[in-house]
Amino acid sequence: MSQAIRVVHVIARMNVGGPAILISDIVRELDREEFDVRLITGNCGDGEADYLETQAADIRAIRIDGLGRSVSPLNDVMSLRRVVERLSDIQPHIIHTHTAKAGVVGRLAARFAPVRARVVHTFHGHLLHGYFSPAKTRGLIAAEAHLARRSDRLIAVSPQVRDDLLAAGIGHQKQYEVIPPGVTLGALPDRESARAALRIPPKSHVVLLLGRITRIKRPDRFAEAARIVHERIPDVHFLIAGSGDLEAELRESMVGLPSSLLGWRSDIESLLAASDALVVTSDNEGTPLSVIQAGLAGVPTVGTRVGGMASVVDSGRTGLLVDPDARAVADGLVTLFERQPLGLAMGAEAERQMHAKFSTRTMVRSHADLYRHVLEA
Repeated sequence: MSQAIRVVHVIARMNVGGPAILISDIVRELDREEFDVRLITGNCGDGEADYLETQAADIRAIRIDGLGRSVSPLNDVMSLRRVVERLSDIQPHIIHTHTAKAGVVGRLAARFAPVRARVVHTFHGHLLHGYFSPAKTRGLIAAEAHLARRSDRLIAVSPQVRDDLLAAGIGHQKQYEVIPPGVTLGALPDRESARAALRIPPKSHVVLLLGRITRIKRPDRFAEAARIVHERIPDVHFLIAGSGDLEAELRESMVGLPSSLLGWRSDIESLLAASDALVVTSDNEGTPLSVIQAGLAGVPTVGTRVGGMASVVDSGRTGLLVDPDARAVADGLVTLFERQPLGLAMGAEAERQMHAKFSTRTMVRSHADLYRHVLEA
């Protein structure tokens, strides 16, 4: 094409987490001579760290008041109107939406704005399990199925996410492209200095919980598993990095256990260098970047067998997938610590597999190819 392909990404908020990391990498790494990439987003809520402020100050964004996570009919209508106005100004060739709320607002805006743009939507996971009542879930499925018919392409971050959506009647097979996330990890400090900075005893086993502390992540299950592990292996330290609406509740649940609740942290390399295992206790996951980051650092994962976890944890080789039950999580962690050579072997294999499967360069190239193809269709 003779002019740059204008791509507008629309996401409700760039809170610290997988979608924000992936979008930032795409915005930064796409060839600027071929692609003119913009970002439309809202504001993070109280207690949420904004990735654009903490990690990606180099990325310019168009902020839309009311586009954030919380649902408010008046604010949502106003944010839709503002997104329509911005799209009218930019005249994009491609509108690429992310996550549930922005997927609705962005795809409706694509319909109402005076633009001739292809529409792409990414499912970084889905809300089909563990989020809403059965009635609300049926309503969500109906809405997503309708929006899928108005989308030119749908991206899923794992085959499991795609298959779950297809089974629910959302989109059709030919619409989907599976593009795994790409992750880049910085250099790790040495283990001793990382632990000293975090004031962790050098000989303790360290379990890391990394990410949002919200209901779907089941911090209550983590706290129960931690108590079981502590009873069996007292010299285990629990490292918790993240924030969310259940942070205070988790802090109270961890009283009496050797633990550090750090809030949001940008020095993930230091946290991973200090850790022996990552734990994921969620009721649902897409393709969790924390597991990929841990693997790149040679840290095995003990996680619940839910959602897209099997796409990142090769159970028995790079970590252990267990039933979504506190005792099962605890048993997995104890296994790693009591069989230390197994944990080390899993960490080494995790590092090998993550480098092979989750390259940022491959992810960006896959998006560039998709954008070209969707314009040629």
